[in-house]
Parts: sequence; C-alpha cells; structure tokens
Amino acid sequence: MTKIGDKITQLRKQKGWSQTELAKQISASREAIGKYERNEALPSVETAKKIANAFGVTLDFLVDDATTPSLDKETVKRINDIQEMDSTTKTVLFNVIDTYIQHFKTKQAFAK
Repeated sequence: MTKIGDKITQLRKQKGWSQTELAKQISASREAIGKYERNEALPSVETAKKIANAFGVTLDFLVDDATTPSLDKETVKRINDIQEMDSTTKTVLFNVIDTYIQHFKTKQAFAK
C-alpha cells in the first residue's frame, strides 16, 4: 500500500525538485511538503489538486493507495477522446497502437 506522502516524494524526485521547489509550485511551505512526505499530515483537497497538477498526474493517482501504475493526464485525455470516436475509427486506431506496442515489446526482448 502506497501512501500519498510516498507518492509525493517519488514524483518530486522524478522531477528533480527539492521540497522548496515543490512548495513554490503549489504556493505552500517547505515544512508542509515535508510533513506530507513523512505522512505526518494530509494535504487538503485543494492542495492535493495543486500537487497533482504540478506533477501532471490525476488526483486519483495521487490519493489512491494502490501501487499499480496509473495514467497521466495526457493519456486520460487521449483515452477520453478515443471513446468518442466511431467504432470503425477506433478499430483502425487500435490496430496502429497494437502494431507499435508489438514493435516496442520486440525491441525490448532483443535488447536483453
């Protein structure tokens, strides 16, 4: 089970930001960021939304305690756009995506 503080720490380190840099991004104090990361305090919903936006992830990803990967906002937007397409267009698009996925997996297999 991954806690919100652990996710904030992980995302912050992935961005290469200090606690101070994240605090500036969301208009909070470095001390508050430290408390969130140590799981000593939970951010308010508004602050959690600001944190999610700063990292480009969904609020769901940030607050969900599952350790499974989640989708970033760009991917979610694309999926929503795809859902609005007619079935013929979706089929063509899925065929293209499947081809790229297979190509990627093949490259990975031979790289090992």
